[in-house]
Amino acid sequence: MRLNFSAQGAGVPLIILHGFLGSVDNWRAMSKRLAAYYKVYCLDLRNHGASPHGPVMNYATMADDVREFCASENIQRAHLLGHSMGGKVAMQFTVDHPQSVAKLVVVDIAPKAYAPTHRPLLTTLSELDLSSCKTYGDLDRSLEGPIPEASLRQFLIKNLARGADQSFHWRIGLAEIIENYDELTQAIVTNDPIATPTCLIRAERSSFVTDDDIPAIRQMFPNAGIVTIANTGHWVHFDAADEFYRTVTEFLAADGR
Repeated sequence: MRLNFSAQGAGVPLIILHGFLGSVDNWRAMSKRLAAYYKVYCLDLRNHGASPHGPVMNYATMADDVREFCASENIQRAHLLGHSMGGKVAMQFTVDHPQSVAKLVVVDIAPKAYAPTHRPLLTTLSELDLSSCKTYGDLDRSLEGPIPEASLRQFLIKNLARGADQSFHWRIGLAEIIENYDELTQAIVTNDPIATPTCLIRAERSSFVTDDDIPAIRQMFPNAGIVTIANTGHWVHFDAADEFYRTVTEFLAADGR
């Protein structure tokens, strides 16, 4: 699996992994800022963005995709930053290859199992009649009923592309994501604590990481610091970009970059 990626900057490698139904595009602005200090690699995970589609999609497989990417780019050791689903991939990679991760940043996700709350959303996307949509405005209006939040609709519409005949198609592996969705709700498990310096950033207005989750996080990652960013939802890096940037760079810079 040769993942699509963007690269910019110079210095210590920093690998960024996006969240569920996201892509490299969601991290362009933050990647550019972080590239002032690091060689930033932003990856499209399998079945997402411009990366290839594959019938198997679980955290062990996606972590192995990241390992394969590091081997292809001759990256021996890197900082790793993952948001939501990408945060679980980052945790799994760190569990599997702790020697390859200098520091770990996990954004608004815990290593626990989650309820399959995105199943209705995936059903909505799979039932969208693309043949009746001629413009992006048509797509937005078609999703308006089941998805009233405009920002979420725009986020999802980025996963559509036009063909040579201008018709819309899913660029993501939507069928593969739906087939494997239950795997994506599973917990990250390890028998041994992971000593990698870790920063878990959680959003104040999000329920993805609760106070009750913190003991289990610290049991798995005993060197984890928990930072809550005020007045933010799940997309912390959008809602409070400056504070998110400061939090990440200060954590990575501690004890030297």
